[in-house]
Order: sequence, then C-alpha cells, then structure tokens
Amino acid sequence: MIKKYVLPIILLMVASVSVIAIGGCSENSKTSEMKDEIFITQQSVDNVIDALSKTTPDDQLFRIERGAQQVASLWRHQDGTAQEYETFCIENFIADSHLLSQLFDKLEHNFELFNGYFHRINLKLKEPLHLDGPAIQPIDMMFGGYDVSAHLNDDMYSSKIAFITALNFPFYSLDEKTELGNNWTRQQWAYARMGDRFISRVPAALQQDISRTLTNADTYIADYNIYMGQLLNKDGKKLFPADMKLITHWGLRDELKSNYADAEHGLEKQRMVYQVMKRIVDQTIPQQVINDGTYEWDIQNNKIYSDGKEIASTPELHKRYEVLLKNFHVMKQLDPYSVHYPTQLERSFDSRMEVPQKDVETLFTNLVSSPMVKEVAAFIESRLARPLEPFDIWYNGFKSRGSISEDKLTALTSKKYPNAAALEADLPRILQDLGWSAQKAKEITSLITVDASRGAGHAWGASMRNDVAHLRTRIGEDGMDYKGYNIAVHEFGHNVEQTITLNDVDYYMLSGVPNTSFTEAIAFLFQKRDMELLGLQETNPEDDHYLALDNFWSSYEIMGVSLVDIQVWEWMYANPDATPSQLKEAVMTIAKDVWNKYYADVLGGNDETLLGIYSHMIDNPLYLPNYPMGHLIDFQIEQQVSGKNMASEVERMLVQGSIIPQQWMKGAVGQEISIDPLLKATKEALDALK
Repeated sequence: MIKKYVLPIILLMVASVSVIAIGGCSENSKTSEMKDEIFITQQSVDNVIDALSKTTPDDQLFRIERGAQQVASLWRHQDGTAQEYETFCIENFIADSHLLSQLFDKLEHNFELFNGYFHRINLKLKEPLHLDGPAIQPIDMMFGGYDVSAHLNDDMYSSKIAFITALNFPFYSLDEKTELGNNWTRQQWAYARMGDRFISRVPAALQQDISRTLTNADTYIADYNIYMGQLLNKDGKKLFPADMKLITHWGLRDELKSNYADAEHGLEKQRMVYQVMKRIVDQTIPQQVINDGTYEWDIQNNKIYSDGKEIASTPELHKRYEVLLKNFHVMKQLDPYSVHYPTQLERSFDSRMEVPQKDVETLFTNLVSSPMVKEVAAFIESRLARPLEPFDIWYNGFKSRGSISEDKLTALTSKKYPNAAALEADLPRILQDLGWSAQKAKEITSLITVDASRGAGHAWGASMRNDVAHLRTRIGEDGMDYKGYNIAVHEFGHNVEQTITLNDVDYYMLSGVPNTSFTEAIAFLFQKRDMELLGLQETNPEDDHYLALDNFWSSYEIMGVSLVDIQVWEWMYANPDATPSQLKEAVMTIAKDVWNKYYADVLGGNDETLLGIYSHMIDNPLYLPNYPMGHLIDFQIEQQVSGKNMASEVERMLVQGSIIPQQWMKGAVGQEISIDPLLKATKEALDALK
C-alpha cells in the first residue's frame, strides 16, 4: 500500500539545515563550496580535545573526540571563527551525567513540540492533495509542496542548539550501533538517537525543492486512474463494471488478484489488466485514457474510440520517467551535504533502513533463486489447471478470500462502511477482535481518525504524543468497496503501530519502529486478517501452511520489484545526465534482466517489463525494498504470535521503539531477520498439502 507518511520522514532526515547559497551552482561547484565552508582544521579540533581532556574523566574521551569532530564538520564561517568554535566546545561540553540528562530532557521535549506542530501544519496544507474533494488547483500544489519546517534547522544552527546537541550526544555509525547496542541501556539508546539528529547541514532552499518535487510525484501518482468500464477486449466487449476506476498500480494489481475467483471471465480480465500495466511501463498508454473516462480503449490494439469512431491518440511517452528522474536529481543534491551517507542508496539502507544494502540484496536474491520457487509455482499451476502466465506473480489463491467473489465482498463492505465515519466508529471493535482489551482499544482508537482519500490510501501518524493519526482510504459514493476495505485494514495496522510507538515508548527519541519495513510488517499482520474481521474467516487446520505459501509467493514477487528499484537507482547514479527517454529504456532493460534471471523459467514471458509497474518507484525514492523486508519480518512475527494473544505480543514488541532492526528482532522473536524460517515453513507446507 501507499505510505505517504514517509514523505515527512524523508524531509526530517534532511532537515539539519543551514542557509548556504546554492543559486544556480553546478553539483561540482556545490561540492567545492562545501569544502570551502568546512574550515575548522584538525588542529582546532585537537585543541578542544586537549583542553577538555585535562578537566574531565578518562571515560569521557570518546564523547569529547566524537563531539568535537562532529561540530567541526558542521561549523561554517557564519557561525564564528575557529577560535570561537574552540571556545564554544570547551564551554558547552557537559561531563556530568545528571546535567547531561537534564539537557537531553529539554532537547527531547522541545524537538517533540517542533516536530508535532510543524507536522500538523504540513498535514493540513496537503489535505486538498490527499483527501477526496474538488479538483486540485495550482495554488493547492503550491501550498502542498511548501515545507513549513524548512528553515527550522537554520535556526537550530544559528542559535547554536544544533551544535550543543552534536557536541554532547555522539553520532554512532551503523557498525558501531550493531557492536555496542546490545549492551546499551534504554537511556543510552535514546542518547544515540539524539546523536543522529544533526549529522548534515542541508540548505533550506534544497529542502523546499525536495518537498515540492516529492509532492508533485505523489500527486502525479494519486491522479493516475484507469476507467476500467471503458476497456474493450479483442471482441470489442466491455467486461468491467461501468463505474470501476482503478489507481495504478495498487488498484490494477488488486483487481487482477480478485479475478482468480471469477471462473467465467476472470482469466480474460486478468490478461486485460496485465496489458494495461505493460502499456504504463513502456508509456504507450494513450494520454487520453489516464484519469479520464471519456474514451473507449481497445487494449490489445491500443486504439481509442469516441461514439464508436476511432480517434487519434497521444502516448504518454515518458512522463512517468520524467517524474522519477526529477526525484533522482533532487535527492542527489543531498549527496555533498551527507558526510556519513553520501548517496541516496546509502541514506536509504545504512541510515533509514539500518540494514546494509548488500545484506538486503543477499536476502532477496537467495529467496528468488531458491529451488523452492519452482516447487511453489508447480503447486499453483496444479491449482489453476493451466500453465502460469507472467501476471500470476500476483496469485492470491492461498488466501481464503480467493474463493469469494469481489462483488459479494464489496456488497458487504459498502453496506458496513458507507462513509468514513462508519469505519472510524468500528475501529475499537476491530481492535478488540484482534485481542486488545476494550479499554486499550478505546485508548488507541481515540487517537486515530478516518478520512476519505483521493489516492489509494495511506496512514499518516502523528509526531507528538496525544496527537491524532490519520487513516485514509478510498470510499466511493456507494460506500467502501472491498479493495478500499482491504487497504484500510492495512493502513489501520500502520496507525496502531504509529500510535503505540509514539505514546507508549519510554523516550520520544525512541518513538517509532526501526524502519518502515517493521511498520509494513505490522500492517501485513492486520491486513491478512481482513476476512476474519468481516466474520468470514473459518478455522482451517491448514491455515498455517497456506499462510506460509502466501508469504513466500508475495516475497518472491516484491523482491524482484525491489531489485529493479535498487538497480535503477544505481543506473541513475552511473548516468546522472540521462534523459527521461533514456531512463525509460534503462528501467525496461533492468526489469527484463531481472525477470529473465529469476522469473522467466517459472512464469514464462522472456523480456517481461512487468516488474517496472510499481508506483512506489515513481513517487517514493527507494521505498520498495521495505516491503519484502516487511514480509520476512511479518512472517517471523506471525510465528511468534501463533497460539498467543496477538495484541499482547505486538505491544511487547512495539514498545522497544526505534532501536536498530536486528536488535529489535532479537528482542521480538529471538532471531535476526532471515529467510530461513519462511523457507522451512514453505517446504513443510508443500509436503503437507501435496
């Protein structure tokens, strides 16, 4: 599902800001300018270390050395002379543990205020873009793309708050956190997260540019709908409901999944959706059919008609890749300012995910190349009684809802949830059905509100305690269809995680989860119980086996998509001056290569571009790898909660907060993130079900 709440997280990461004139400088000149700006010499740093070492205990030496170096890397001419740098460090270093704790408390409290209230403003400014309502106007885009907090960290540096933070709370690399973190107290972990707060100094103008660019990408995707009732099959017939409007890629994918239950026209409709997806990837899709239901569209021959007469069409050409390229360019501008994480790839994995890229890729490639893939594929083929086709990468027949028609499910959900208020009123009951007490369910859901979404749906958590999280999902004029409901349950999982990890974690600096893979895992945990929450789930002794197969096949699908995303970003870094047209060809080539290596022997279709369809690639830089990591985490959590009270186990895990992923997993399930439990359970499932 869409995770739009990641946008402010990305901006928070780059929000260590100062005003550095960037004007029309080239990237090389900006890098050179930064080197000129960093003028504090090692001699000045050594002077600070020598002076402080004489007056503080030996056990403070690491903090002194790290703090002095960190402040030196952030200090600019406008902050003062080298002598003023030395004086500031010597006068503001705090060795006394009680005084240090007092400083931490004040910083933490005030950062929560800044984050919380700026978040509220940002949320309100983006409402016209995110919520169902009138057509988006240019002024909505201007306000929605405006980052109200862009100059906050300028002020943090000019007031020296940023420097006193960096001086007293050391930054630890991922390797250091991994080596030392197992022996840290909760307070030491909170101090380490405070040390992550000011590690780069990004111009406010660049932060505003990032906000505008990502908002534009988000809006491009949010308004990318296909009117399915206007699609024509090879015989010129319409197979989809007249009023069906699906967002790419989520709506298209979910419609394809739903048609496994349609014995009459399901396969043909799946092939039509598959063709739509391919035309989006290669950009041969007519511009006239995007978010417009005026014309009939012959998918196979790619022709459009009005009143039965063919009219000239204009292909989208490369708009999709123009948006992706703009994301790359704006995020790449962060590189010179990110001393510790100098590329977007490193920022995404070592900083945001806190799992090295090589480790992530190893997990993915080991699973998608596992011999187990062909065994599961053969099992699916036997159930379908036909050879597998490329779109069967989204096979969902392992779920109980796979045998219930979409129409029946929609009839139920639209009656149950005619509007956002009806869903919001039912949230406490949902939590109680999942194992929460009535009191705790009421406490959690009192901090969650439901909005009708313009896009596919998203969860946007609060940024200060006792503030409200927002659950957003599509709700049509006739109520919430099953797709909207399924997404809503997923997003509700996010909201519950967001609310617990903000309000119940002991330190604000440790609020949240280690990375977005973990919030995805909790959302998956909720989403797979959507039928149970409708009262349609029947206990089956084989459920655990089907759960393993479903997780395995979902991981197989999204890991390939993620490998494409990673390789596309590597290609863009290797070809920074590429045109949108060249990027389109590169994405298609990479998608084909990954397909041919890991999927063609299983699903057929050499040189398939299907792995390039995901909208996340376009509107959320390098977010996709979080999904397969989330599937692995979700499966390990499922095994942990099996036979126990899910609510109690989930709360126990979540209150660990945002420590590093592998330590969180050890505390939650007793082992690190791994594909081994899933492979083992998949083999057991095949043996049992065969």
